[in-house]
Amino acid sequence: MRDATDRSTAPEGHAALEEAWDEISPSHEHLRTILDTIPALVWCFRPDGSVNYFNERWHQYTGISREQAYGAGDVESTAKVFKAILHPDDAPRVLATWQQEILSAGKPGEFEVRMRRHDGEYRWFMVRLEPLLDDSGKVTQWYGINTDIEDLKRAQAKLHDDERELRRILDAIPQTIVVLGPDGRAVYANRTMLAYTGLTLDEVTASDFRARVFHPEDVTRLAEERRGALSRGEPFENEQRARRKDGDYRWFLIRYNPLHDEAGRVLHWYATGTDIDDRKRDEIRVKTENLALREDIDSSSMFEEIVGSSSALRRVLADVARVAAVESTVLITGETGTGKELIARAIHKRSARANRAFIRLNCAAIPPSLIASELFGHEKGAFTGATQRRIGRFEAADGGTILLDEIGELPAETQIALLRVLQEGEVERIGGSSSVRVDVRVLAATNRDLKAAVASGRFREDLYYRLNVFPVRLPPLRERLEDLPLLAEYLVQRYAVKMGKRFRSIDRRTLELLRSYSWPGNIRELQNVIERAVILSDGDVFSVDESWLTGEPERPTAPDGPLSGTIADHERERIEDALAQSGGRIAGPSGAAYKLGIPRQTLDSKITSLGIDKFKFRSR
Repeated sequence: MRDATDRSTAPEGHAALEEAWDEISPSHEHLRTILDTIPALVWCFRPDGSVNYFNERWHQYTGISREQAYGAGDVESTAKVFKAILHPDDAPRVLATWQQEILSAGKPGEFEVRMRRHDGEYRWFMVRLEPLLDDSGKVTQWYGINTDIEDLKRAQAKLHDDERELRRILDAIPQTIVVLGPDGRAVYANRTMLAYTGLTLDEVTASDFRARVFHPEDVTRLAEERRGALSRGEPFENEQRARRKDGDYRWFLIRYNPLHDEAGRVLHWYATGTDIDDRKRDEIRVKTENLALREDIDSSSMFEEIVGSSSALRRVLADVARVAAVESTVLITGETGTGKELIARAIHKRSARANRAFIRLNCAAIPPSLIASELFGHEKGAFTGATQRRIGRFEAADGGTILLDEIGELPAETQIALLRVLQEGEVERIGGSSSVRVDVRVLAATNRDLKAAVASGRFREDLYYRLNVFPVRLPPLRERLEDLPLLAEYLVQRYAVKMGKRFRSIDRRTLELLRSYSWPGNIRELQNVIERAVILSDGDVFSVDESWLTGEPERPTAPDGPLSGTIADHERERIEDALAQSGGRIAGPSGAAYKLGIPRQTLDSKITSLGIDKFKFRSR
């Protein structure tokens, strides 16, 4: 734009130009009026960046007169004007952008800047610049417009402040929170989530976030369920394990709540995680223990009922009936495979505690370093690997009965703790600082001579007397041979039904063979022999291969109490013979335990109690 030229100075030869000027002058004034009244600051620069024009609103806003604004009309004067009205913090950035990225490139550009008003207040403007090019592509003019965006910037700042305050609130909540997009992909996580996972916000918003944080089994298990719930757009929840920064997984209850727009479309999902690891692990532990107990009952019980009518067995059952009704501690003794656990269960079922838990623990089957934790529990952090609190078997049996099988294998330090439980009715978890009262009836069982163990210092005398309040001794099978036909018939029928077979009778020679055998493994060995024979028998008459049994004559009945020297010597001979045949091997199909028809742990216990050197039988 330019002011009208004094036509008196125009040459005469320019009459045509003057006539043209008269024609466009009204349009020129009309255009100026438009530019001066539009609600924006409009200006025009020459190709070199020097000022050529400012509209009236620019002058009114800045308070700078035309004389001050145009100055000498060069680039330096223009830059000086802009430095005076631009915010000091913005001026270097804006001038660099204008000169280096827009002016020199000859291309359109825009930026945001704060400009000083005539009263000294700074307001935000959006500045847009467009070049006017000639036919050759050369810049002939620069046109710019400044739009006031102060209200928008303040609204954005308030929104930013509100968002920052919201994030501070979310970060202060001691619960993991993740904001998800409509598709379920994470877009934000609070500080608690970042601290738990050890991830950065960029890692949380990455596409592999779920695979990195949640347990692979849960990701697979919940994939379809989660996808369907997200598509429905309704609140839902699930339980899954989230990986902590130390690599440990903990269970969380995660609740998903959607945020909808006015049209009902999901804008965001808010997922909150509540740590339920202790509860979940308790549930899993109880479920696992119950399953383990059921499996233990199925695998260790020789049969569902006590079968037999011999006088020796009737004496035992009479003792069970008497002691079941009272709360006395019972010590059940007898050789391996005689049914000590079955008697313990009979005591429990006939007691006032029958509707409460019956917990069994084999003291010989648990490493000495773990037996105390198994019995009494431990607190979180009590030792390496104790990642959460665990209750022991005594607390699990509170109100019920606990059977401590193979009590003779209990380590010395654990014997002291057990004595305290029997005396005071209290347990103290490993790593704990307080005691927990328990109401548990204790039954103990062993195939060892505890009196001999006391005499040798391997078992505490005071604990022995606390356990031996009411002793129950189970007779070995060789002392109740009159029960053998009934037992054999019962077991044959039991396994025949399981295997879909039917037997009309038991071979007479087989019954004689069973009666003549000494049964060192007792009823458990009888059970194994009959099961094997049922598998191999094809006809309707049940029989046992004579080669499976030694055919040794019946041994004389030993008196009540500890094993006699004769029986002990006989067991030593049989064990040493089996060790010699197996080359010193204990376990496995060719091991001594298999040859004797008894569990490996039982054979180890007998080898120790009889003082047998198993290494001398090792094959060279």
